[in-house]
Amino acid sequence: MAKHSFHLQANWPGGRNDVGTIDAGQLKTTISIPKEMDGPGIGTNPDEMLLGAAATCYIITLAAMLERSGVQHALLTMESKAVVDVTKGVFTYEKIIHRPHVVLRQEDMKQESKVQRLMEKAETSCMISRAIQGNVIIELEPHITTEV
Repeated sequence: MAKHSFHLQANWPGGRNDVGTIDAGQLKTTISIPKEMDGPGIGTNPDEMLLGAAATCYIITLAAMLERSGVQHALLTMESKAVVDVTKGVFTYEKIIHRPHVVLRQEDMKQESKVQRLMEKAETSCMISRAIQGNVIIELEPHITTEV
């Protein structure tokens, strides 16, 4: 059984509203609390990184599933949104909404129902989606069109 390890080095100079850094190999960035949560809003933050992890995992999983299924597509894009609830000073990462958009070539529109199934399956197959399952709701608003 093969296992992979991922490593991250974090440096934080002080208190809540300071600015730190992370280095995880290909991901090197400044981090702080977002302005919306009364922080300095410099660099990225855990909320954006969780959204980024969920979105990139989903879109890569979907692309792989489309490829393995022999579905040719002209374009694959996605918009994702995170909703964080703040009640009585407690921040809760409530849900993530993925809005994938697959543009099929005209001759591949006959595979639209297959693409729809793959879009739904990719969400439950993604490693990050499975990791946060039961804690964060993930909603899917898929969209399929044909190229013009």
